[in-house]
Amino acid sequence: MTSALRPRTTPGLSLTTLAARIGAVPAGTGPAPARIEPASAGARGVADVRVRGVTLRAQDAVVGDLFAALPGATVHGAEHTAAAVEAGAVAVLTDADGVAVIRRLLGVDSPPVPVMVHPAPRSVLGALSADVYGHPSDRVAVLGVTGTSGKTTTAYLIEAGLLAAGRTAGLIGTVGVRIADSDVPTSVVSGVLTTPEAPALQGLLAVMVERGVDTVAMEVSSHALELGRVDGIRFAVGGFTNLSRDHLDFHPTMEAYFEAKARLFDPDSPTHAQLAVVCVDDEAGRAMAQRARAAVTVSVTGQPADWYVEDVVVLDGDPRAGLQEFSAVDPAGVRHRLRIRLPGRYNVANALLALAMLDAVGVSPEQAAPGLRTASVPGRLEVIERGQDFLAVVDYAHKPGALRAVLETLHRPGARLAVVFGAGGNRDAGKREPMGRVAAEIADLVIVTDDNPRDEDPGAIRSVIVGGAAAATRDPAALVLDIADRRAAIAHAVGWARRGDVVVIAGKGHETGQTAGGTTRPFDDRDELARALENLAR
Repeated sequence: MTSALRPRTTPGLSLTTLAARIGAVPAGTGPAPARIEPASAGARGVADVRVRGVTLRAQDAVVGDLFAALPGATVHGAEHTAAAVEAGAVAVLTDADGVAVIRRLLGVDSPPVPVMVHPAPRSVLGALSADVYGHPSDRVAVLGVTGTSGKTTTAYLIEAGLLAAGRTAGLIGTVGVRIADSDVPTSVVSGVLTTPEAPALQGLLAVMVERGVDTVAMEVSSHALELGRVDGIRFAVGGFTNLSRDHLDFHPTMEAYFEAKARLFDPDSPTHAQLAVVCVDDEAGRAMAQRARAAVTVSVTGQPADWYVEDVVVLDGDPRAGLQEFSAVDPAGVRHRLRIRLPGRYNVANALLALAMLDAVGVSPEQAAPGLRTASVPGRLEVIERGQDFLAVVDYAHKPGALRAVLETLHRPGARLAVVFGAGGNRDAGKREPMGRVAAEIADLVIVTDDNPRDEDPGAIRSVIVGGAAAATRDPAALVLDIADRRAAIAHAVGWARRGDVVVIAGKGHETGQTAGGTTRPFDDRDELARALENLAR
């Protein structure tokens, strides 16, 4: 049975129409970049096929689906064609290699259903999915947020502001999906990506339209922009947070990483937002504003901008508690006094970006203010309290810039700080040593542990981080520990802490599993930290 969230009804389109959309002509009728292979004798002809859904996953296929069989890192999606067809798929989109796989596995010259063959099927999948689901982004205002850090928090703040203003809001991002202020179980959202694949994303937006959603806050990853997952989406507003090192396992250079993000803002890009809102507090933001040509700009560091802040005040005197008040000055020079329960100047920047994006869709700062005042984000500076006399926090920071921002926010003279973290396997290896260095420059105790090692040697990952940390401290033997078991590492940090200290568990945030060697076991930093604190109190 499918696990993907689908709209109850879709008008569907004829396969002939979809084939024409990508320039596919009947096989054997002449040269063309794309073609359509007819089904075997006795099966329905191309003209008789009507497509009512799209899926990348054979296990999610239902009657009336177009199955997108794309080449993968280890297996071609066409390997699963028989399962998709058995579940009800009525047509296949693939490449020439995929057709060869289908013929080999099924032992036939003609496939059991018509096959659209395209040299780059992923490049047309977003547009086809939007066609099949009736272009749902034309019926809701989609606010897309991209950048290295702050996407999740900004999206949550946008949703909070929308709900406070009486809008019916949707949220799509790293932590999950929400529709009209209700969480959607992960079991019915296909995949665990920050930005879902195009078929799941278009289907999800169609569900939101059915349920009366009028505005959607969505995280937009660089992978999604580069791989075409958001092709076919009409963005009302695009927001840019910042850019620092991340994902260089996927993007060959920082320049390529920037260019992927720029697809949401460059007027010459087919996925550009109708309005760009850009934080110009780093060099990449200033470059992005120029690329967008007519961006609304925001700043919390004194850069010239349309929106800026004044009079930032930490209300209880302790920046770690998170209660901050500030004046947001809009392009007309009007000051709006606002309050958030999120610590750190970077969260003021996230809030200001959210305000400017909300303003672009008709939600004023005064309307949004009650939502921003109470908004919180799972696994982002999330305080775990079990009666202890020190601060214990879980955060998702998993790159050097984010880790530095979190540790600097929570560090206070006179209080010691311990940080427990690792780095994910099969991801950008170049950020591991800098993360160790950043941690050692700020924290009093650095405990390097396993994150999600995936298919890499966990010890080798930790060794690089430990090396970075050791090089940045005068006493690495006392201040840098290598504890492979994450549960044990958390317990050690909790046992080390004294009154007034700070313990930060970084890297996994909201995640509820730990992946190693192809297996994911249940593991939630928040639960583990709470358990360690409870054991301490016994």
